[in-house]
Amino acid sequence: MAFLKNIVTAATLFTACVVMAAQEAPYLNKALSPEQRAEDLLGRLTLQEKASLMDYNSKAIPRLGIPAYNWWNEALHGVARNGYATMYPMPIGMAASFDPELIEAVFTSVSDEARVKYRLARTVETRESVQYAGLTFWTPNINIFRDPRWGRGMETYGEDPYLTGLLGSAVVRGLQGDFSDGHLKAQACAKHFAVHSGPESQRHTFDANVSERDLWETYLAAFKDLVTKAGVQEVMFAYNRFEGYPCGASKRLLQDILRDEWGYKGLIVSDCWAVSDFVGEQYHNWAETPAEAIAASTLAGMDVECGSLTNLLPEAVRQGLLKESDIDSHVKRLLAVRFALGEMDFESPWDNIPESVLCSGEHKTQSLDIARKSLVLLKNDGILPLAKDAKVALVGPNAADSVMMWGNYEGVPKRTVTLYDALKARIPDLKYVKGCPHAAELENEPVDIDAVVASLDGYGTVIFAGGITPRLEGEQMDDVDIPGFFGGDRTSIELPAVQKKLVAALAAAGKKVIFVNFSGSTIAFKDEDRLCSALVQAWYPGQEGGTAVADLLYGEFNPSGRLPLTFYADDSQVKDFSDYDMEGRTYRYFRGTPLYAFGHGLSYTTFKYGRPKFKTLSDGSKAVVVKVKNRGRMDGDEIVQLYVSRPDDAQGPVKALRGVKRVALKARKAAKVCIPVDEDTFNWWDAGAGRVVPRSGVFILHVGGTSADSGLKTIKIKV
Repeated sequence: MAFLKNIVTAATLFTACVVMAAQEAPYLNKALSPEQRAEDLLGRLTLQEKASLMDYNSKAIPRLGIPAYNWWNEALHGVARNGYATMYPMPIGMAASFDPELIEAVFTSVSDEARVKYRLARTVETRESVQYAGLTFWTPNINIFRDPRWGRGMETYGEDPYLTGLLGSAVVRGLQGDFSDGHLKAQACAKHFAVHSGPESQRHTFDANVSERDLWETYLAAFKDLVTKAGVQEVMFAYNRFEGYPCGASKRLLQDILRDEWGYKGLIVSDCWAVSDFVGEQYHNWAETPAEAIAASTLAGMDVECGSLTNLLPEAVRQGLLKESDIDSHVKRLLAVRFALGEMDFESPWDNIPESVLCSGEHKTQSLDIARKSLVLLKNDGILPLAKDAKVALVGPNAADSVMMWGNYEGVPKRTVTLYDALKARIPDLKYVKGCPHAAELENEPVDIDAVVASLDGYGTVIFAGGITPRLEGEQMDDVDIPGFFGGDRTSIELPAVQKKLVAALAAAGKKVIFVNFSGSTIAFKDEDRLCSALVQAWYPGQEGGTAVADLLYGEFNPSGRLPLTFYADDSQVKDFSDYDMEGRTYRYFRGTPLYAFGHGLSYTTFKYGRPKFKTLSDGSKAVVVKVKNRGRMDGDEIVQLYVSRPDDAQGPVKALRGVKRVALKARKAAKVCIPVDEDTFNWWDAGAGRVVPRSGVFILHVGGTSADSGLKTIKIKV
């Protein structure tokens, strides 16, 4: 402790000396705005110092009292890579809640924990930057999950641009807080800009060329929402090229669209070592030298580089590749953010958040709440909920795998409750057999399916905890190349063969199989839908996931999760992975019949919809109003979904989500549900404008609890 006290004392004295030496300097005046302070400090920096500040791992500048700072931190579903933290479900699971209010509350808790961790880190050591301890979080990932084989899709909020924008904005609000007074709680980052969603093995070489319609309607829509509606303060550009230019050198993306058209004032950061990808035949081979690469990215708009090339900026100036004044706007912008965070002053309005919030009981309860709301009941022939005294056995590779439940970009919770843990607490003599690995080629475990089935003699009901694992899907994984998986992506959406065989054998033996699927993406369950009595999609549900699943199985709550993805029937329904054309992809452009539609999810009750009406409310605003009744004997939440379509546009989306309302209904009770409608509800592609804009004309409004036509009530209106 004496050593730590000496560090704190030395740092305090160091700061005091700097203040006394330059106490008249405007950049030290906390009464000035962050921008004013940044402007003054900028004029005191050398070119070399400016370049160093643009590095993600920014070293201290003692003569001006500028502390070291590392811009790289992660909080995808809880503070990551920095000791114990509360772990929530992966974003794709949170998306299944269709609940922006809860997601904003979750990320408010995450930013509370982040503030405490930052305060503890800066107190212990202020002389060196500490990675994963800062206040700038490279989340949310709002790329569109256009293809179910993409390994990083689990980090996103699904396949729909509207839902992604809605939930991504909630993440931003939760992390950043209300910074109208100039104080920024933490900084969120919208990534990866733009047209980026795999394959992972091609991300350093791929050139994404898409139609203007797909660009604006699908790939840019959520980014626009986060910039223009949520006020996100950082945007990360992607690895890939766009229209021949690396995204980090694309004037069209970073200047014309992001800054000029959308009015974005925040920071632009590179993906890690993306600027280095500009050079070399094995990468984009776009720039001849690293100096040219860093100059091009700086001129295009990059403020902070996650990489190692900012030290070449002075040389790039000497070579005439850019001017020092070109660097100044970036440095001023990043300094203003550091002042707004309170990071330069070592003080902020959030310094009094108690250390007790870390992994608190309240956050644990919140993690359980959203885990419950993330679970999607895909099929139920009546076997669920289970009777309290039901004799069940637990089988499967995901039953007791706690690390699987964290997903990726994970922190470490103090305790993770697996499905085995949760069921064991209910059934002390629980029969558990792993049965098989996730994939035979991954774990190389011998599997005797006949012996597994024989060991379950006397058990008529089997809970099978199957699916895949972040060991198989995720960010670029060069060491994964087995049947069905390559480089972090999947080459097939089928369940791994060893699991299919075991489930089939269990069903053939007369077992009632309840399949609980853990995955970050869709699985083609055509066979399992036929063989199993119930199917539950559990995603990677975080630290409380096992409790949530067990509670669902035994009816402790009524499931309300809805699919943020289309679950296709088999591999024949998905296109070439590298084809970015949206036609034939996602519920918006898929013309076939999926196994489970976007928005699908069953309940332990049933809901009846009346005929929706398009109304003008007393305040002059417009809304769709529909009566929804809970016809069953169990209280439950219904996710009322509003879709629109345009009958005169045969090339456009089949339908597009434009509104969501969660409503809690007591058994046998009904309520009128009001979904606000504004001009954005009727945003549609306009070829003449070359943009998605509010359109007049005839629209069809579709209202129900799923995107499937059979579950929707429709009305035609003219706007």
